[in-house]
Amino acid sequence: MARLRAWLVHIYTASGVLFALLATLDVCGTAPDARRVFVYLTIAVLIDATDGPLARRFHVKTVLPHIQGRTIDDIVDYLTFTFIPLLLVARLEWVPRPVLLFVAPALIASLLGFANSGAKDETGGFFLGFPSYWNIIAVYLGIAAAHGWQWLNGAIVLILAVLTVVPLGFIYPNLAPRRWKVAILGGALVWLAMIAAMFPFYPRPPLLLVALSLVYPLFYTVVSLFEFRIARGKGSRLA
Repeated sequence: MARLRAWLVHIYTASGVLFALLATLDVCGTAPDARRVFVYLTIAVLIDATDGPLARRFHVKTVLPHIQGRTIDDIVDYLTFTFIPLLLVARLEWVPRPVLLFVAPALIASLLGFANSGAKDETGGFFLGFPSYWNIIAVYLGIAAAHGWQWLNGAIVLILAVLTVVPLGFIYPNLAPRRWKVAILGGALVWLAMIAAMFPFYPRPPLLLVALSLVYPLFYTVVSLFEFRIARGKGSRLA
């Protein structure tokens, strides 16, 4: 039973690639629907957010040591957090032409981040560098592009590509410090509800709702940098 549970957890993690495929098929279709793509990517995020606790609960590493759940997780995450969102940005030209000038640095920087064995410190509870939340960034890039702000989008993409390889710490949400965990996980749910409220009007939702939705990413960033400064003072491995 222990081995069966471990295999089921791995299959659950790997199932994220099915939603990656659905999102890719939509992006590559004749009339991509960004909202549908984001729904597929959100399902993949929910899988990613819940497979870790399951793996720890059922001691998957111990029961099936020859299957690397981290490898499965990284492959699915790169597809759903980076490659497909940036493919969508390129396909719908949410950044200026030539789109590769902006998208390519982000793709490469993110891949280097995934390959960096020190970029995810589960003991300290941090990601090192911008944690390739391109699926989130893409939501806002689509809104900005609808208002003709492609050059602003291009600048944002390049800045975040640089921050991906800069030694700054961002909180790993599932492993957030106890004093922030409820706020970070609960805030994420509220943020997700606001994004869902935007979708009927996407890519031109009410700007007040867009502004309110940006409060949570700003809160997460400020808390992350604050906590990373404290961890660095204590000698965190990421520091």
